[in-house]
Amino acid sequence: MGATKHEKSFVDFDKPYEQNLIGLKGIIYFGVGLFLLIVITFALMWVLLVKMDEQFKEEKTSTNPLAMNDQERLPPEPRLQAAPGFRVESKNDWVNLELKSPQAEYIEYKKLWDEIWEHGEKDPKTGTLISLSIEEAKKKFIAQKAKSRSGEESEKAFERSRMFVSDASAGRVASEKRR
Repeated sequence: MGATKHEKSFVDFDKPYEQNLIGLKGIIYFGVGLFLLIVITFALMWVLLVKMDEQFKEEKTSTNPLAMNDQERLPPEPRLQAAPGFRVESKNDWVNLELKSPQAEYIEYKKLWDEIWEHGEKDPKTGTLISLSIEEAKKKFIAQKAKSRSGEESEKAFERSRMFVSDASAGRVASEKRR
C-alpha cells in the first residue's frame, strides 16, 4: 500500500509551501461587471438629472397659493450685513445696504443722528417736537435762569454722591469716596 491517493485538490502535499493560484477568470469577470455597473449607474443618474431639469423649468411659474415671495423669504431682522434684505430705516424710506462695506450702516446712522442733533425730531403721527437741537436746548435752558443749590445741604448731597460701597464694609455701607 505504498502511495496514498488524495482527493483532487490544489494543495500539493509533496511541496513544503502552499501554491498560490490566482483565479484570473474571476478577477476579469468582477472587473467587467464593476465597469458595467458604473456605466449603468452613470447613465441612470444622467437621465434623472435631465428629467429633473425639465420638471424645474416647467414649474418655474408656481401656482402654489402658499408660495412665499422674495420679501417673505428673508430672515427676520436683524440680518447679517452682507445678507439679502439688509437695510436701515431712515425718515423717508429704507436704505438698502446689501453688498456695501461694513461701515455703511454706521455712516447711514451717523447721517440720521447728525440730522436729529442739528434740527431736532418731531413725532411723525402727531407732529409734536420730541427732541430739540442742541443750540435750541441751550437757549431754552439759559432762558429759564435755573438756580443752582448752594449751602450746607448741597455740600452733603455732593459728598454722598461721591461715596460707594466697598469690600471693606461687606456691601453694607457706602464707605469709600470716588476721586
